[in-house]
Amino acid sequence: MTRNTSKDPEIIEPGEDTTHFGYKTVREDDKVDMVRGVFDSVASKYDIMNDLMSMGVHRLWKNRLIEKLRPHAGQKLLDVGGGTGDIAFKYLDAGGDDVTVFDINHEMLAVGQDRAIDKGLLTGIQWQQGNAEELPFDDATFDAYTIAFCIRNVTHIDRALAEARRVLKPGGHFLCLEFSTVQVPGLSEIYDTYSFSLLPKIGEIVANDRDSYQYLAESIRKFPNQETFKSMIEDAGMDIASYENLTGGIACIHSAWRT
Repeated sequence: MTRNTSKDPEIIEPGEDTTHFGYKTVREDDKVDMVRGVFDSVASKYDIMNDLMSMGVHRLWKNRLIEKLRPHAGQKLLDVGGGTGDIAFKYLDAGGDDVTVFDINHEMLAVGQDRAIDKGLLTGIQWQQGNAEELPFDDATFDAYTIAFCIRNVTHIDRALAEARRVLKPGGHFLCLEFSTVQVPGLSEIYDTYSFSLLPKIGEIVANDRDSYQYLAESIRKFPNQETFKSMIEDAGMDIASYENLTGGIACIHSAWRT
């Protein structure tokens, strides 16, 4: 049975503020709850689905993110949207010693906390629930900010980027790992067929949830391309912005600094 985690929105009246939820147009005020519903549904199967969806390649992408971060003792990291702990655990394993995992979704955080206990990681990691658009931290608190496969789900990406800059210390490093626009001729058609034909079927079989993985495929296509997102990062006041395509642009790491 397919679980519908995102109820169809009510009719939208003219003049209402709207945004996209995959290929649907929804009220801005509704999107947070709709995204929360998606990740409530997939939390328990999130990591195994990541392995299946990417054939394990997401682990290499995350390893590259950590390489660019260069964790070290005394570095204070904020990992936004990292509820299940993947980035945080890699950061600690690579030499970091202070990470706050911040996620809007309670179920994802619960999975991450359980994983941390299983790994014996009881210190050096904090877990906090909240919205990336309204971070509950003082200005210039963190040395680094990471966000992996999350920012495309944020209602107002510009606000999330502005908040990222605000909480970074001068000299702080911003790193975003996200699905992006394929750059290799011929790969795009193969990727589209996989995303819209096979991915929802895998979600239905493994996570009992076709709808959420249909949304995830659509949300990737709605996300700005590499150059557009780079400009958005610069518009938020961060400098030395650059990006690195991974697997032909299926994913991309964006890097910038607060100067």
